[in-house]
Amino acid sequence: MSISNIIKSIQDIMRQDVGVDGDAQRIAQLVWMIFLKIYADKEAELELLEDDYQSPIPEELRWENWASDEEGMTGDELLNFINNQLFPGLKELPNVEPGTRGHIVREVFGDSYNYMKSGTLIRQIVNKINEIDFNSSDDRHLFNDFYESFLKDLQSAGNAGEFYTPRAVTQFMVDMTNPQLGEKVLDPATGTGGFLKSSIEHLMKQANTAEERKIVQNSIMGIEKKQLPHVLAVTNLILHDVDIPNIRHDNSLSRPIRDYSAKDKVDVITTNPPFGGIEEDGIQANFPASFRTKETADLFMILIMTLLKEDGRGAVVLPDGFLFGEGVKTRIKEKLLEECNLHTIIRLPNGVFAPYTGIRTNLLFFKKGEPTEEVWYFEHPYPDGQKSYSKTRPIRIEEFELEKRWWDNREENQYAWKVSIDDIKAQNYTLDIKNPHSEEDQLLCPEEALEKYEQSIQQVQEVKNLLKKELVAILEGMK
Repeated sequence: MSISNIIKSIQDIMRQDVGVDGDAQRIAQLVWMIFLKIYADKEAELELLEDDYQSPIPEELRWENWASDEEGMTGDELLNFINNQLFPGLKELPNVEPGTRGHIVREVFGDSYNYMKSGTLIRQIVNKINEIDFNSSDDRHLFNDFYESFLKDLQSAGNAGEFYTPRAVTQFMVDMTNPQLGEKVLDPATGTGGFLKSSIEHLMKQANTAEERKIVQNSIMGIEKKQLPHVLAVTNLILHDVDIPNIRHDNSLSRPIRDYSAKDKVDVITTNPPFGGIEEDGIQANFPASFRTKETADLFMILIMTLLKEDGRGAVVLPDGFLFGEGVKTRIKEKLLEECNLHTIIRLPNGVFAPYTGIRTNLLFFKKGEPTEEVWYFEHPYPDGQKSYSKTRPIRIEEFELEKRWWDNREENQYAWKVSIDDIKAQNYTLDIKNPHSEEDQLLCPEEALEKYEQSIQQVQEVKNLLKKELVAILEGMK
C-alpha cells in the first residue's frame, strides 16, 4: 500500500472515533503518533551505529514495546496505557537537559493530547503506521513528499493555515540570502519548519564530510510558540536527518530586547511572522517604548534587527499594511532603513497564500550594518495564462527564475524599478510604491477616482444616445 493510501486509511479510521472533533484534532492526534514511530526508527538506527546507545525513553514506553506487535494491546487496555502511562511518562521524562533527545520528546508531549476514545481504533491506526519504515530510503522519500503536501493542506484547516509558507517562497528566500557552511541560521517564527528545511537542503549541498554535515545540523535554530506547528517542525527536521532539532517551544517575543547579547546573534534570518497577530500587553513591555505595539509582525521586525549580526542577512514575508502603515510602523521602517540596507522588495500578487489569506504580501531582503541608499522593487507576475493562484495551481519555484536572473545584474524593466532613500523619506517612510512601468493597479486619489467615474458615466451616456439615434434612423428608413 502506498504512503498516501496508508495515511488516508488512518484518517478514515480516526473519523470513526467519537473523541476526535474536526481537522485540527485529527492532525494533532496523527502527528504525535507519527512522531513516536519516526523516533523509534531513528533509535533503531542509532542502536546499530552506537554500541552504548541509551534511549531516554523508559523501556515500557518505547514504541517497539507497546505498539509494534499488531496482536498486542488493544481496546480499553491500550487506551488506559496511553492515557495513564505513556502520556504522563513522556510529559515528565526525568533528567533531560536542553539539546538532548529526551528534551525533544518532553517538549513534544508537553502540550500534546490523546483525543481518541477507542483503544480498538487506536490499535488499527498503530498497525497502519507500522507499515511505514522510516529507515527505508524509499519510504522516507515517499513520506517526505506526503509530509510536504500534508503541511500544505493545513492551509484549509482553519487557523492551522498560518503555519505554512508556500515551498517556492521559502526556497527562493533561502536561495537569495544564501546561508554558508558555519553560519548560524534562525527562524524565530518557525511554524512547521519550512524555512529551516529549505536552509538545511541549501547547506547540505555545501557539506562533503560527516563533520560538515554535523556543522549544518548545529547551525539551524528555530523558535515556535504554538504546540501543533512545533511538533510538525521537529518531525520535519528529524525526517531531514537532523538528529536533535534545535527548535524551542516558546514565544520569541517574550524575552526583553535589552537581554540579548552578542552570543545570541545570528548570520541569517528567514521568516514569515504571523499576519495580523496580536500580542498581550506584557509582551509589549519587552520592547523600547517608541516601538511598542500589539501587532506581532511589527514586534518581530524589531526582534529580527536586534538578532542579526553586523553584515547579517534578513528575509521576511510582510503584508502590504507594513509598507504603508504609519505611527509605530513608520518608526520601525525608519530604524530598518537607517540600520540595514533594505536592498530589495519583491511584491507578490494576490493569492500566494490562498486560501488562508488573500492579503497581498511582500518579501523584504536586507543586510544589517549599513544604511539604505536605494530600494529596488520587483513586481512578481503571474505565469502566462494564469490570473490567480490556488490550491491546485500554487506559486512554483521556477517562476522566481525571473528574479534570479535579474538579481545580480539589476536594470529597470517592466517588473523592476528603484526608489532613492530621499524619495522614501519625503513620503514619510512609506514603502508602498507602485510599479511606474505598469498601468495596472495604480491607486487614484478620491478626486481623480470620482472624475474618472464621472467621465465613464458620460461616455456610456454618449454611446447610448448615439445608438438611440441610429436605431431611430433605421426605423424611419423602414417606413
